[in-house]
Amino acid sequence: MYGAYGHTGRFVVARLLDRGFVPVLSGRDAGKLRAAAAGVSAAGAVGAAATASAAAAVAVAVADTPAPGRAPEPAPAPERAPEPASASASAPAPGPEIRPASVDDAASLDRALTGVDAVINCAGPFATTAAPLIEAALRAGIPYVDVAAEIEANLDTFAHFADRARAAGVVIVPAMAFYGGLGDLLVTAAMGDWTAADEATVAYGLSGWHPTPGTRTAGTVSRERRGGRRVRWTGGRLEYHDDPPTLLKWPFPEPLGTREVVGEFTMADVVTVPSHLSIPVVRTHMTTAAATDLATPDTPAPTATDAEGRSDQTFVVDAVVRCGGTERRALASGRDIYAVSAPLAVEAVHRVLTGRTRTVGVASAGAAFDAPDFLHALSPDISLSSDIPRAPHLSRRTAS
Repeated sequence: MYGAYGHTGRFVVARLLDRGFVPVLSGRDAGKLRAAAAGVSAAGAVGAAATASAAAAVAVAVADTPAPGRAPEPAPAPERAPEPASASASAPAPGPEIRPASVDDAASLDRALTGVDAVINCAGPFATTAAPLIEAALRAGIPYVDVAAEIEANLDTFAHFADRARAAGVVIVPAMAFYGGLGDLLVTAAMGDWTAADEATVAYGLSGWHPTPGTRTAGTVSRERRGGRRVRWTGGRLEYHDDPPTLLKWPFPEPLGTREVVGEFTMADVVTVPSHLSIPVVRTHMTTAAATDLATPDTPAPTATDAEGRSDQTFVVDAVVRCGGTERRALASGRDIYAVSAPLAVEAVHRVLTGRTRTVGVASAGAAFDAPDFLHALSPDISLSSDIPRAPHLSRRTAS
């Protein structure tokens, strides 16, 4: 899990522990790793995870991106986090193992992944971190999952690793997060027994968006890669363009109701959805309030408002697919787009390690897993519309 002391990474580590996994923390900054591991030990969660009979070791690779030209730091021997002073002397709980490593030092990544069962990458920008971690995962013969929202980084993963991962029999799941993963699962569930559709739209109804520093850095990298142009999936291909954004009204279900959205505010779903579904037009829209927050330089980072560290941000994701005059819809709602990436990523790892996947190689969430079943497994973190039954059929409505 690459990014344990980052904002999303902390949620993922907590979820791994809750599910009985034993995370191994790795990354370039040994000091931050020790602090993160000490925090886990102080919370008392590691001891419970260590006693789980089915616990699996998951590499939490937190390799920060080194500054340009900076030489990789040598990787010291694995460490254990210091025990909190309040730990029981009769039954001390060991802290999580720490394995410092750098993305530009392949040998250190190999050491970090030695003996683990899977790697989750939560450290962006993924244009820099994804490929080295995938290469290390392939060398180790273990599955890889990331939470990349960067369009070009996800395209690179499919383009550069699909054949090699398939030949190696390794599962690689990019964009297994709120952006790219949840929308793909919803579109796949909405498709039901359709083998093709004319278009798919994923409308993001966010109450607001307080971006993390990592989100801002990744956004800058993506804009630079595409030369400031916008991007869309149309005519069965990715198209870069300079058309100005359009404001639309989107009829979200109540209680959110109709809201103004920025049309074709393109997210990673334009990579994940058409990677396995025959849909020539895939669009994503974003509520104007959230888009404005993201575009405003001084919008603060998320602030925790509950014991789990979640912000008070809420979301509705409305996925609609159309074939001829018929539409199908699947909808999910919840709280905190960063926190909710944790159950998505950890459920993916759990299913890969227990053999509940539909393919090998590079696959998006909708291609790798049974989408309706996966979505229902996310409860209570995500609430679903009644249009997503456990049985393989969906209700239909005629477009007006």
